[in-house]
Amino acid sequence: MLFRNLQAMGTEEMIRAQPMDAIVLVGGCDKTVPAQLMAAASVDLPAVCVVTGPMMTGSWQGQRLGACTDCRRFWADHRGGMVDQEQITAIEQSLCPTSGTCMVMGSASTMACVTEAMGMMLPGGATPPSGSGDRLRNAVASGRCAAGLAANGNGSSPPERPAGGSAQAGPVASCRPSDILTRPALLNGITVLMAVGGSTNAIVHLTAIARRLGIDLTLDDFHQAAQRVPLLVDCKPAGSGYMEDLHRAGGVPVLLGQLAPLLDLSATTVTGKTLGQLLERTAPPGDWQSTIRPLDQPLGPPGSLVTLQGSLAPDGAVLKAAAASSELLSHRGPAIVFESPEDAAERIDDPALEITPDHVLVLRNGGPIAAGMPECGSLPIPRHLAEAGVRDMVRVSDARMSGTAFGTVVLHCSPEAAVGGPLALVRDGDTIELNVSERRIDLLVDEAELDRRRARFVKPDLPRRGWRRLYAEHVTQAHLGADMDFLDAVGGAAIHRGSEQATEESPT
Repeated sequence: MLFRNLQAMGTEEMIRAQPMDAIVLVGGCDKTVPAQLMAAASVDLPAVCVVTGPMMTGSWQGQRLGACTDCRRFWADHRGGMVDQEQITAIEQSLCPTSGTCMVMGSASTMACVTEAMGMMLPGGATPPSGSGDRLRNAVASGRCAAGLAANGNGSSPPERPAGGSAQAGPVASCRPSDILTRPALLNGITVLMAVGGSTNAIVHLTAIARRLGIDLTLDDFHQAAQRVPLLVDCKPAGSGYMEDLHRAGGVPVLLGQLAPLLDLSATTVTGKTLGQLLERTAPPGDWQSTIRPLDQPLGPPGSLVTLQGSLAPDGAVLKAAAASSELLSHRGPAIVFESPEDAAERIDDPALEITPDHVLVLRNGGPIAAGMPECGSLPIPRHLAEAGVRDMVRVSDARMSGTAFGTVVLHCSPEAAVGGPLALVRDGDTIELNVSERRIDLLVDEAELDRRRARFVKPDLPRRGWRRLYAEHVTQAHLGADMDFLDAVGGAAIHRGSEQATEESPT
């Protein structure tokens, strides 16, 4: 989040510094797309999102491989002694065979799919692999769409190519981000997030984007979607397939067609058409594919992502239930506490800790203020347990994890430890209870004892200077999007419409 917010500010200032009438936002990995959307929401000039696209899969000993889910799986086997050094080296060299982002449903692909669902990307733009003909065609069409938006002032239709014909465009209603990224559109994005079993990071990103526009999106909104939307897409880490499979099955347009009864079809898109109008032209999925499932035959039940609350996270936490171990979704165990990501890296394999599979691994000081909220919440399984075949444990932190990761990992505990949140009060041996069916994560310690610990708590020192100091002084907590408080329109920051910066000298 430290650098997502820096990029969002940098992108906004670069747009404002130029006499732009429309923008093509070219992103890729997990935080670049949301950073660009946050900037677009604040500037509010017509914008079209383009992503670099996922890699194609690799292969090792007849197995398809994809970064980074398969990387994590094989690394766990390597730590457990089942994959030797020569094999892990060969696997590493096969994980990223082409350009592009991770070819599983990590944060990059999640945000691409959600962006298309929200209408900020041309139909079919989320899934074409990097370097493919489909990817290049989408890029060209996106550039033409942006040019049309600029030429028509408030917006235009994207170029359409009838069979044997040339591109056509015509004037339509306004297509600024504030016209597109409405609450219904954001809820459509959340619906797709649940259907693809997407990254927990999307919760923080969508909350931040919404608040840039003055929309108060909360964890309850995500919970309500999770209760009604089943898992429809078979893609790792929640499924077994890869992004190229999703693309061949028809991509996000076909998925949206399956989800139509759960979507607001009146939402505007960057094409100038409503989502419903676009879906009228979308063919149903072919019966030859099994990657995109129908609503009545889902891959998994509703609840792929779960929002939690409780005494350990009064303002909320999240868990990717679709990638967790079912037997750990109700668990009570003693805590083993790590004070920072560095402390965890140094001590996780220490046999003196006597960690058992029943322990709950607790990482604190990985939140927005303390560390910039890095993807360190998915702690590795201690080596001696990995060697014994253990592949999952309950882990709890105020940090994030990669969307490519799997396991029973409770993330984004808010408020974070650095501001005195309950995570700061946990001690080794304290009992922690996770109850996903009740959406709770609790620290089972007497309140009087917690008061004594709270009285002794000392906030860590802030960074001394520069961006890290500014960030630590102004970043909001995870449940509010981990954005800068002075850019949060819900908190009072104004949205500056891009047209106000134009002058008579500005070229069109």
